[in-house]
Amino acid sequence: MDKLRIGIIGVGGIAVSRHLPSFLALGNDVDVTAVCDVNGERAKSVAKDYQVPYHTDDFHQIFDKVDAVTICTPNKFHAEIAIAALEAGKHVLCEKPMAMTTAECKAMIEASEKADKVLMIAYHYRHTKEAVAAKRFINAGEIGRPLVSRAQAIRRRKVPGWGVFTNKDLQGGGSLIDFGCHFLDLALHLMDFPEIAEVSGATYNELSRQDDVVNQWGKFDPTTFEVDDHATAYIKFKDGATLLFETSWAANLADDQETVTVSGTKGGLDVYPLKLYQAKYGMLLDQEPYWISDDENPGLPQAYNFLESCRGNQQPLVKAEEAMIVSKVIEAIYESSETGKSIRF
Repeated sequence: MDKLRIGIIGVGGIAVSRHLPSFLALGNDVDVTAVCDVNGERAKSVAKDYQVPYHTDDFHQIFDKVDAVTICTPNKFHAEIAIAALEAGKHVLCEKPMAMTTAECKAMIEASEKADKVLMIAYHYRHTKEAVAAKRFINAGEIGRPLVSRAQAIRRRKVPGWGVFTNKDLQGGGSLIDFGCHFLDLALHLMDFPEIAEVSGATYNELSRQDDVVNQWGKFDPTTFEVDDHATAYIKFKDGATLLFETSWAANLADDQETVTVSGTKGGLDVYPLKLYQAKYGMLLDQEPYWISDDENPGLPQAYNFLESCRGNQQPLVKAEEAMIVSKVIEAIYESSETGKSIRF
C-alpha cells in the first residue's frame, strides 16, 4: 500500500493532542480519512477542524473507509473495538493500557494473529529519544546485566479533573493504569522483559477522598472517588533482578518525579534526564548524551513506526505480547493490594 488510510476512534484529548497531529505531520505517507466518537457533535467538530472527510458515532461505520485505526477510547472499550477492527482486516494502534484484563489482551492478540494484521500499543515513552538511547546503551552491554530498576511516575496533586479518568467502571483504575503503566512498561522494556517471579503491591486513594482536597488539574468529586491515586510495587524476576515501582496522581512531595533508573553489573543509567554511570579505569564516569535530534515529540516516531509496521518495513517497537505482560503486572499489583499477599507467577 502507498498511502495508508487512518481512522481515529475516540477523539478526546489524546487523539487531538498526539495522534492526529502526528499522523498529519507525516503528510505524504498517510491520510486521516475518518474520525469516530460516541459524541457525534464532537466527531463532527474534530472532522471539521482537521479537514477529515468522514465522521460518525458508530465505529463499525469507518472500517470500509480505512486501512488502519487508532483507538483512543476509555479503557473499557479497547478490546471490543480492537477485535472488531482486526476481524474487519484493519491494522490497530491502541492507546495504553492494552485492555482492562489480561484475558482481553490475549483475545486481542489472537484476533491479530488470525487476521495477520499489526496490533501495536501506544506506550509512547519507549519512543522518546532518552529511552531509545538508554535501550541502545543496555543492548551494547554498557551497564552489564541489569540488576535493579526503579520506576517513578509521580505527580504532585494532579488528579485529572476532566474526562473519565476517575471512573473505575470505564477505566479499571486510576494512577496505576493511567500514568504509572507508561513507566512500568519502560522499565520492563529496558530490562528486556525478564520472566517475572513475584509481585507485591499496594494501592491507596485516601488523599483524593478528603473534603479539603487540593488539586492542580481541575475539579472532581472526592465522595465518588473510587480509583487509586497512589500505588507502589516490588517486582522480583526469576533471574534475580528486581524492580521498585511507584506512581501517584496526588503525592505529598515537593515536585513531580518521572524517571526510570537501571543499575547493572558494570554500570547504571538514568533515563530522564539521560545519564550513563560507569566504573572504569579505577574511576567513576558520568556521561551525558549529545543529541543528534532535538525532536521532543514521541508521537511522531510512534506514528511512523506504526505506519512502517503496517507496510511490513518495520516491527512494532511496542509488541502486543509485551503490553499484555504490563497489564498482567498491573492486575497483580491490584490483586496483591486487595489480598495483602504477594502474587506468584
